[in-house]
Amino acid sequence: MTDLSKPDPRAPEPIPLTVLTGFLGAGKTTLLNRMLRDPALTDTVVIVNEFGEIGLDHLLIETIDEGMVLLGAGCLCCTVRGDLIATLEDLLRKRDNGRIQPFRRVVIETTGLADPAPILHALIYHPYLVIRYRLQGVVTVVDAVNGASTLDAHAEAVRQVAVADQIVVTKRDLAGEDGAALEARLRALNPSAPFRDASVPPHALLGGLFGLDGKSDDVRAWLGAEAERAEHDHHAHGHHHGHHHHDVNRHDAAIRAFSLTSDAPVPRAAFEMFLDLLRSSHGPNLLRLKGLVALADAPERPLVVHGVQHVIHAPVHLAAWPDADHRSRLVLIVRDLDPAFVTRLWDAFLGRPRVDGPDAAALTQNPLAIPGG
Repeated sequence: MTDLSKPDPRAPEPIPLTVLTGFLGAGKTTLLNRMLRDPALTDTVVIVNEFGEIGLDHLLIETIDEGMVLLGAGCLCCTVRGDLIATLEDLLRKRDNGRIQPFRRVVIETTGLADPAPILHALIYHPYLVIRYRLQGVVTVVDAVNGASTLDAHAEAVRQVAVADQIVVTKRDLAGEDGAALEARLRALNPSAPFRDASVPPHALLGGLFGLDGKSDDVRAWLGAEAERAEHDHHAHGHHHGHHHHDVNRHDAAIRAFSLTSDAPVPRAAFEMFLDLLRSSHGPNLLRLKGLVALADAPERPLVVHGVQHVIHAPVHLAAWPDADHRSRLVLIVRDLDPAFVTRLWDAFLGRPRVDGPDAAALTQNPLAIPGG
């Protein structure tokens, strides 16, 4: 009889896995890009769970399979298209069958709107994944400038901090005296996680083993609620023969993602006025803005734009386009703001008013005319 209390010596060594989370605009992608450039982190699979229509966060080098691309430094990236569990199982099948090169670790970058509890429940309690993967920890990135208001407005951000094994605080130089108050609040939410500066070597964030010791009782309660939800879904699947879909993005229905594009180069003055109106009039509802813009005076050198709420970071020009698509394209994630209104405003500044919408000139003169959806 096999002794189930002892590990099977024939079983493969579990693959280390780290969850990288944090609210929109906190700096997860910047940290992830530093991880991918760290020679100590080669042969890594990155799972990106994006909320939006267009992914602009990484340069795709070579398509391997649907939803899977090869990045620089020998890393692999795939996008969650539905169930995270199915994605992780699919990676194992491809690895075991030799369809992709063996990888040494996995990093999951969650969308900024993700509640981490269902993700952690899947990684801790799934009978197969817990054998093949070892959850090393949760790294949560917090924006020192917008962190306090984000914690006030979004329960997901509170949970992201509470479950963390390490907390990386970004933009400290911009926070001033508010930074100390924010760190005190973070410490109250998570007494055990050490604070890391944004300049920390990426490989120093990986290691250890995820556990509940030192975390608040709320974390146990959230995982317990996920266990009950999973059990309910299992019974519903058995009785009704439905398809189980594990939703890792139970975000507020008032939050929506959409994109703005332009085939023609954009006049610099028009783009700057569009950004200024959007930021000044609707900043609190502009959860995230990012993209590439071809300005009319330098269309061959795209402008990289990043914004979080009322903060629009200084744009920078790239030396050349990173891919064959030279359109201007912006991805926006907003709350309580009608995407159709923002699209009409964009069209108005580009001189292409829509015949099915309000008068374009009125929109540019009064950006508060249509406050939201």
